[in-house]
Amino acid sequence: MTLPKVLILAVCSAVITAVFLTVPIFKGTSFERMGTYLEAWIFLAVIIMPNCKSALDSAIKTFLFFLVSQPLIYLFQVPFSDMGWKLFGYYRTWFIWTLLTFPMAFAGWYIKKRNWLSTVIITPAAAFLAVIGACSLYETVTEPPRLLVTGVLCTAHSVIYIYTFAGSRAQKLTASAVCIAAAICGVILLQNVDISGDSILPEGYSYSENAEITVDDTDLAQITFKDAENGILHVEAKKHGETTFTIKDGGKEQRFAIKIKKEDGHTQLEIEPLQT
Repeated sequence: MTLPKVLILAVCSAVITAVFLTVPIFKGTSFERMGTYLEAWIFLAVIIMPNCKSALDSAIKTFLFFLVSQPLIYLFQVPFSDMGWKLFGYYRTWFIWTLLTFPMAFAGWYIKKRNWLSTVIITPAAAFLAVIGACSLYETVTEPPRLLVTGVLCTAHSVIYIYTFAGSRAQKLTASAVCIAAAICGVILLQNVDISGDSILPEGYSYSENAEITVDDTDLAQITFKDAENGILHVEAKKHGETTFTIKDGGKEQRFAIKIKKEDGHTQLEIEPLQT
């Protein structure tokens, strides 16, 4: 991997990423993730690292790849963004990752040895991709076809990295076991919901400070008033689902439905009144 090839790869990847982040059709898709998450950049780094002459050569070229590609992504977006040059405020995190690529790529060069050292080095990256792949495929099932491309590619890359850089059968089995365990844990944790925040009742519903709330399924959600007069509730939930709750205020009683659901990868609350 010569320096000119590394620089060409950096510019091309920056242009493609900027397109994915700018064109509206890619919003909320696997392609938009390339500009905000690590998985695609791990793939590009793995292309560079083992194809260098030495560990130092790997560190220098991988570092230069990120040093060129990341700011270019923001530069290409500036003319199309309402934020303008303020976009570079987000570059700080990627600059930190760029600095970390030097020692990481230095160690990463040894994955080409196909021994226990290479297995130890590549397994965390493969496990990380396995988790992303499994969680993305889970989201594809719950919100098809969301993140299907991410799920398939990350899972495939995890398998390929183990097959390519782990040497013996024992090394491959060990790395595979770690990846499978990590993927299972990732999916289990993904299903957990931890909401603790405020939500507003539909317009027109206002109550006195003496109003009381009764939730039908308290295992799904705990709901209290934060500001009854303005219809502001405090909601705590630990899982997705739907239930109803009743607000009693003197002789007045109103039932509401609350839905805790995942949409576009984010947990959302919906509250609507029920006919009495």
